[in-house]
Amino acid sequence: MRAMISPVFALLVSTLLMQIGGGMAGYLLPLRAAEEGWDTLLISLFAASFAMAFTLGCVVVPRIVFLVGHIRVFSALTAAMAISLLLHSVIVDPFAWAVFRGIHGFAIAGTYMVLESWLNEKSTNEARGTIFAIYMIMSTCGIMIGQFLVPLGDTSDTILFIVCALAFLASLFPTTLTTAASPNPLTTVRFDLKALFHRSPIATVTALFCGLVTGTWFSLGPVFVTLRDITTSDGAIMLASAMAGGTLGQFPFGVLSDKIDRRIVMIIISVLGSLSCLAVYFIDLESLNFFFVLMFFLGLAIFPLYSIAIAHANDFSAADEFVETSSGLLVIYGAGSVAGPIIGAFAMQGLGPEGMFALMSISFAIVAIYAAYRLQQRDQVPEEDRMDYGITPVGRSLSPQTFELDPRSDPEWGSEIEEDTETNQ
Repeated sequence: MRAMISPVFALLVSTLLMQIGGGMAGYLLPLRAAEEGWDTLLISLFAASFAMAFTLGCVVVPRIVFLVGHIRVFSALTAAMAISLLLHSVIVDPFAWAVFRGIHGFAIAGTYMVLESWLNEKSTNEARGTIFAIYMIMSTCGIMIGQFLVPLGDTSDTILFIVCALAFLASLFPTTLTTAASPNPLTTVRFDLKALFHRSPIATVTALFCGLVTGTWFSLGPVFVTLRDITTSDGAIMLASAMAGGTLGQFPFGVLSDKIDRRIVMIIISVLGSLSCLAVYFIDLESLNFFFVLMFFLGLAIFPLYSIAIAHANDFSAADEFVETSSGLLVIYGAGSVAGPIIGAFAMQGLGPEGMFALMSISFAIVAIYAAYRLQQRDQVPEEDRMDYGITPVGRSLSPQTFELDPRSDPEWGSEIEEDTETNQ
């Protein structure tokens, strides 16, 4: 294990520090905006700006890296993230914040891509699965640590913004001081939307609504905390409960989806998510423990659903099309992430703070209904031709390099596992 981790240890430390900053920013900024009394629709524009810029970054940053190199791009974009956080504390204006969040989204897309391409370059085929798993653990832990740092400070003060910027800047050192050679050019997003939908209609639709749900949850969840007078520490527990549910739910749902029709699992997960969101209407928020349980079940639905959609789409793809198919779904997911906060803001204005849960409940229900419809239209792929399920870290923003790092990107990965199994038998 030590031999596997040693070459990528510095990159994993950078990932942890960056995700701490990202977790802080994702919770701190909506909280502060809500405390400023800004309209929910205005707050939703921050998230939409972030998601749109992030998707743009996935397309543009590989070209910039080709011109000036990985280290320069990583350093510049990390500095841009820190500057954008500090500007939030200096210029407290909703439209300026939308611009700053856009800068952050573009920059963090590029830094993820550089980190992940470096990890991929330094990972052998045998170690890639282990490194990918550790990478996701570091990402999840970083986000949760960042969320729990917010209650330790005053959101109306500048200290939390400074600490967040420092976390981003600290992530510079392990990566920029590495002596390893720069990795190969970054993966660019290439996909055919028409072909992607023809290949797997349910995966395409699910990716869109997963983006809508996660965009709504991560951007308006902190706003819900403020509007319902939930303390920042309880709000952090709310977000962490969903993250914990999603992390723990990936494996059992993934194993189940490898054994039965994935669309049936999509229906089960979507019904669970829809009912969890619907139940929020019928509980007394003074009973926060039960509310946290519901958030745990919401996480069980949000995070595994997208992973299963990717696996289902790749069941109908050639062995060497994993990155292309998954990157295409990423763009669809990004479109949903842009639309979700805006639609969610209108829902909260019309139905009250719980309107965001109404939107998410309807979104899950649409996925369940469409999956049931698709069950009648196409037979499932034979088990021997299906791609193995793999965890996709939806809790953080994805980049095309995430799928390059995923061990399933190797066309021989599944066959190698089967050969090893047969040899052991």
